[in-house]
Amino acid sequence: MGAPLRPVIKEARERSTAQSSSNPPKQGLLATGQGLLATGIDRRRFLGFVLAAPTLVVAARLVDDELSPAKAGAVIPSLPEPADLFDLGDLQDLAAAPTSGLISVVMNSDGTASFALPRAEVGQGITTSMAMIIAEEMDLPLNKVIVTLADATPALELNQFTGGSNSTRSLYQPLRIAAAGVRLKLLEAAAAQLGVIAETLTTKEGVISAQNGQSLTYGSLATTAAASQTTPMNVVLKEASNFSIIGTPQYRTDALASVTGTKVFTMDIHVPNALPTMVCRPPTINGTVSSVNNLSAVTALPGITDVVPVSTGVAVRGATFGQCIDAVNALDVTWGPGTEDGQSDATILEELSNEIPFLAPPLLGKSVGADFTFYFRSNSPLETNCAIADVRADRAEIWSSLKAPILAQEVIAKNLGLPIAAVTVHVVLGGGSFGRHLFSDAAQEAAEISQAMGKPVKLMWHRTDDFRHGRTHPMAVSRVRASYAPGNVFAYEQRHTSVSTDFTHGFGEIITSVLAELPLGNLGYAETIFELTQSVPYNFGATDQVLNEVDMGFHTGSMRNIYSPDTTTAMELIVDQLANGMSMDPYAFRRQFLKDARSTAVLDRVAQVGNWGRSMPAGTAQGIAFHSEYKGVCAALVEIDCTPATVNRVVENAATGPRVTKAVFVVDVGLPINPLGLQAQIMGGLMDGIAQTLTSSLHFKDGLPLEGSWDNYFYTRQWNVPPEVQIIVMPPTTGEPGGAGEFGVAASMAAVACAYARATGTMPTSFPINHNGPLGFTPSPVIPPLPPSLTDGLSNAF
Repeated sequence: MGAPLRPVIKEARERSTAQSSSNPPKQGLLATGQGLLATGIDRRRFLGFVLAAPTLVVAARLVDDELSPAKAGAVIPSLPEPADLFDLGDLQDLAAAPTSGLISVVMNSDGTASFALPRAEVGQGITTSMAMIIAEEMDLPLNKVIVTLADATPALELNQFTGGSNSTRSLYQPLRIAAAGVRLKLLEAAAAQLGVIAETLTTKEGVISAQNGQSLTYGSLATTAAASQTTPMNVVLKEASNFSIIGTPQYRTDALASVTGTKVFTMDIHVPNALPTMVCRPPTINGTVSSVNNLSAVTALPGITDVVPVSTGVAVRGATFGQCIDAVNALDVTWGPGTEDGQSDATILEELSNEIPFLAPPLLGKSVGADFTFYFRSNSPLETNCAIADVRADRAEIWSSLKAPILAQEVIAKNLGLPIAAVTVHVVLGGGSFGRHLFSDAAQEAAEISQAMGKPVKLMWHRTDDFRHGRTHPMAVSRVRASYAPGNVFAYEQRHTSVSTDFTHGFGEIITSVLAELPLGNLGYAETIFELTQSVPYNFGATDQVLNEVDMGFHTGSMRNIYSPDTTTAMELIVDQLANGMSMDPYAFRRQFLKDARSTAVLDRVAQVGNWGRSMPAGTAQGIAFHSEYKGVCAALVEIDCTPATVNRVVENAATGPRVTKAVFVVDVGLPINPLGLQAQIMGGLMDGIAQTLTSSLHFKDGLPLEGSWDNYFYTRQWNVPPEVQIIVMPPTTGEPGGAGEFGVAASMAAVACAYARATGTMPTSFPINHNGPLGFTPSPVIPPLPPSLTDGLSNAF
């Protein structure tokens, strides 16, 4: 486990253990560890602050105290694992807590409430869920809440970091406190103006009403309720039984802008004189520029204003992106070596064969096991990597979709030789992320280019850049062995050996980033995150999951759900093997060995709704899988068609392979803020799971992926989307929201793999299943790296 985080984990475990063995926790706010959780409170009272401001502004204040205990329960064969007691979200909550007092809500005189969200909105819908939380506590219509994205704010420290499905979980309580504080101050101001007692007033849809029929709008009181100095205030939160917005399905507040094309992304922003800019990149990963052999000729091309070598390649700036593409393709560059020259799938797989031995020979009875290979996958979103930069001698301004904007600001300031305060970083809505925007490479690159050229730039990576030089989910081998005898499982061991996952983004600012860059620092982070996300949800006796990492030369990242899709798929396939060895039905086996009633409930529901066990034709089958993480539990059931007619059907010049024909997914995240948004997130995770099991991966050859665009990276297409999909959100079970953004991937991937095994009679051990088959496309050339520029927008496409 990583040295920087070891004391935190140790303290959490000690306090959790001590608490679970003593009296029940006191009634009150539990502000650290489990992260802002309240247990068993009927009327929850908190401390907030009304801030000095022209209109009413109220911030949260987190009070107390101690970690919430691990759940009490009967003695079970498997001991709790680290992630069961203190998970990654708990760690993030703990890190965010000290600056949660800076989470503030502003009441405006036009009757709207404003919140600058210190997270990145990349399609997961958190601007909507945050608006719902505010509207609920303030008794304000949802359309009266305006949520924007906050610029990089160093004062927030570890509290402006988007990752680990933690945004709603970490902001839920402080945002409620701030919103409830606004409502309280408005009530006090109204009581003074109307000459009544505040407790006799009621609020509804932004209007305060007195018993005598008088009323005042929130907007009319915004200035009156404002404070000239910051003062503390006691706040009482609304009872869950009185919720009218939280927990109800709501359409996204940005849905209209999305479907009408008025939503503003980075490339939609107009910055004076910021012209299109692209980079000619090396033919291998991390290659360097030795020389540019035709600099003057390329500079003279139509529309081109600048051509400069930079640390990542050769940058060109022109009047249009088409002209930039032409210039990139015309460049004659002599390249220096990269970090992965000559690497291929086969050589990387050989590196991964450096296995960690199992602890002991198989225990009593029989054993089942296998080695599972998971190839590289791209985590490029639909929006290509992009940023705008305007760097001057004494200041810089950056626009980009960033999940760690404070780190981006700090690193860019360091690289430019400017004070941090002289660098303004605007967080822009992102067209997807899947972990990609944890890294600010586009923003850093744009700043470097703008400084070198002395001009503003609008940098866009070409799609080929994204696939070949962007971030990937690392290739891995997962070895699993389980020992059993009739009626019981005695041991479960998993050895996960992976190409290194890059965690040098730290927790969103430069100190934790630098720690990850120290010798063995990144491995420390990786081990910590593995320990805090991975656990065995079954009573399998002695359980042991271990991570080993190799090769740090690749551009990797925390792709959606980090380690869980791979480890869970391997685990669930072995669970089916155990069930077969015990002559048990896969669903019945899981039900018998799951650890708690909450887990069993989602499994039962998915089996019931999905009609588990129904008779199916030869070559088709059902698969079922379970996953727990982020304080939530979920189960997936799919049906797959592996008949020859389906597998050999040709679409897009390639055989389509198996098709998932039906999917049912049941999810329990504790308290679902927006069930409709959660369904959408799970649906996206389902598509990820299908893709990673069946079709989508990167093929490495000579130090670079062969894939160069979405047309040859076979993410789930319409032809393999199940015609029947049902997502079921369980009613609230814990009173607090768990993580949801990544939660749909692991169980979906595992269920598809299990269904494939049952349909074909052969357990798959290499993913995606089609990776080692025919390539199905002709790779675009490495040099020049880009397809030609468009001549029209109808007959040409990238």
